[in-house]
Amino acid sequence: MSTATVQTKWWSGGKSPFNVEYGKLMMWYFLMSDAFTFGAFLISYGSIRFSQNYWPNPNHVFDSAPGIHGGAPLLFVSIMTFILIMSSVTMVLAVHEGHHGNRIGVIKYLFWTIIGGLAFLGCQAWEWHHLITGEHAVLVNGKVELWGQNMRHNPWGAIVEGVNYNGHHVTTPGPVAFGGYFFGITGFHGFHVFSGVIINIIMLIMAWNGTFDRKGHYLMIEKAGLYWHFVDLVWVFVFLCFYLI
Repeated sequence: MSTATVQTKWWSGGKSPFNVEYGKLMMWYFLMSDAFTFGAFLISYGSIRFSQNYWPNPNHVFDSAPGIHGGAPLLFVSIMTFILIMSSVTMVLAVHEGHHGNRIGVIKYLFWTIIGGLAFLGCQAWEWHHLITGEHAVLVNGKVELWGQNMRHNPWGAIVEGVNYNGHHVTTPGPVAFGGYFFGITGFHGFHVFSGVIINIIMLIMAWNGTFDRKGHYLMIEKAGLYWHFVDLVWVFVFLCFYLI
């Protein structure tokens, strides 16, 4: 047997040696670059957070929910996190049904994934509205200070104004970076969730029209699932940085 006969052909032309579909590989590249962006934002936030002498206590800032005005620290954001995690579960089920060519199953679970994404965005909108227009006490530098409508400046601006334990009026330089980073990073993540919802709606319409059945595969559902799981994973780190630390 000649050497040419037994020689291994690692690249036969037009076929990846790693057996990864081109679109999926490009999605992984995009997610990697997006992870670097979120990582840079969170590292920057952490450097500012631990360079300050005082910082708002998340147990006091995020202590409200619809119908509950204070006394429920992290309750609402825990509900938001649960909704996003469950939407990731339904996305897994949609991909699973796509692997088995079950169009009805894909449509059903994509629908619930979209509902979960919209519910999360609605919760985030309520939280933003409450933090900007509401009134709640925040423990800052050993003082109880009111953040909300009675403040002379925006609660996320340069001045924190309120009353201390003795009832005396106080004016303290406010942590400008907290509001800037919070709304910036959570808003950037919210934009990703919104984009994921739009992508999933497009996937739902294509599945409903039988586009994937005509193609003979549901690979695009898997790509959309990669993006959605990435969005859910990023929220874990956002939750850790802003709500727990």
